[in-house]
Amino acid sequence: MPKANCVFVVDDDPSARNGLARLLRTAGHDVRDFASADEFLEALGTEECGCVVLDARMPGISGEELRAELKERCTGLSIIVVTADDDPETRREAEEMEAVGFFRKPVDGTALLDAIDWTLRPSSTNSNQEKI
Repeated sequence: MPKANCVFVVDDDPSARNGLARLLRTAGHDVRDFASADEFLEALGTEECGCVVLDARMPGISGEELRAELKERCTGLSIIVVTADDDPETRREAEEMEAVGFFRKPVDGTALLDAIDWTLRPSSTNSNQEKI
């Protein structure tokens, strides 16, 4: 049986990662946070449900490589991108990752929570997901 929805926060900046995790936990989400995509993938179970709040620019594997790995593992985890780099290249990369949300740091907490809640709703209610 799949686990309950979890929000995975992946950000190499400790203050950003801790702030996002604290915001999400305060809002009642089950949160697991990681300092890198590699660390996240190592810990990822086979029956995870939820979404990934992913920093667009981190050392190690790229966002596109992460998305490909998530697809290969058939996780169905949605990706929400957060970034300090709001430029055309970063937006293009988020689109290629099929991100369901894109937020510039510092993140508007209310808007991020709304996006996460929307993403975590049962698939029948958001089957017409719009990409960025």
